[in-house]
Amino acid sequence: MSRVLDTAADVARGVRPAPAEPARPRRRRALTRGDAGDAGAAALVFLGPALFLIGVFFLLPVLAAFLLSFTDFDIYAVADLRNTRFVGLRNYAELLGTPLFWTALKNTFYFALVGGPLTIAASLGAALLVNHRLVRFKTLFRTIYFLPFVTTLVAVALVWRYLYHTRYGLLNYGLGLLGLGPVDWLGDPRWAMPAIILMATWKNFGYNMLIFIAGLQAIPDSLYEAARIDGASAWQRFRHITLPQLGPTTFFVCVITMIGYLQLFVEPYVMTAGGPLRSTTSLVLFMYEEGFRWWRMGMAAAIAVVLFVIILLATLVQFRFRPEERP
Repeated sequence: MSRVLDTAADVARGVRPAPAEPARPRRRRALTRGDAGDAGAAALVFLGPALFLIGVFFLLPVLAAFLLSFTDFDIYAVADLRNTRFVGLRNYAELLGTPLFWTALKNTFYFALVGGPLTIAASLGAALLVNHRLVRFKTLFRTIYFLPFVTTLVAVALVWRYLYHTRYGLLNYGLGLLGLGPVDWLGDPRWAMPAIILMATWKNFGYNMLIFIAGLQAIPDSLYEAARIDGASAWQRFRHITLPQLGPTTFFVCVITMIGYLQLFVEPYVMTAGGPLRSTTSLVLFMYEEGFRWWRMGMAAAIAVVLFVIILLATLVQFRFRPEERP
């Protein structure tokens, strides 16, 4: 306090106070081995519960299914585990020799390779329309387009069954107005899978649309302004700016869509029960029938392992060709 008064008196007499010494920077204390241990313990406390749940509800079931695929576990083994026998690779050999497995595999790839790109294209188109600067009520349109995704899939499948009804369905009513005959959408092997793909596209495109909107909003407006000044058309701006900038977003959407579509189950289970003539039987539906209709748990586990390998390989292929992030 006295130093402050002396400084004020000097200023009043016209005496310039001596400049204050600059503060010396404080040295940071070096991290010791004990500090690193405390940080590791804190991280373990926060990560422990999540890792425990992942281990109990994911890693252990995956390991159990892998081991189960080498046994003949069935309904008799449920009552007494001593009835379980180790059969080695017999389940896999029998699976490869089953025609229904190859039919289900073909149907699964058909659904993923046709429905996946169709869903992604619909999602990107909807995102471009909703995110356009001239569109009003953007929040309302996003909510409307996202509602099918959060609706229960069983309820959606039941509604679409009535839309596909041969006599009273809305789609055949529209075809009648155009002078065309009715189509047995779910009873004809040629149309059953395309009908399920159409329903799945309508159900799932809203989620991918939101991801694409987030990617579009992250693109700098200066790129589009520079392109307009250079005389680039709307198609050129989309091709040379939008698509390259959306590369990482598109890659993420492709991966999650492919993983989801390779696990096709509810749509054919509710709408067609795998028919007609097994034209909509997927690998997961085939696995369900083996495990819970015929109680051949060993065979069902073998199908699950094969599906896991297929999804893993498809994901690795996509990661191999993923686009590089652009600045």
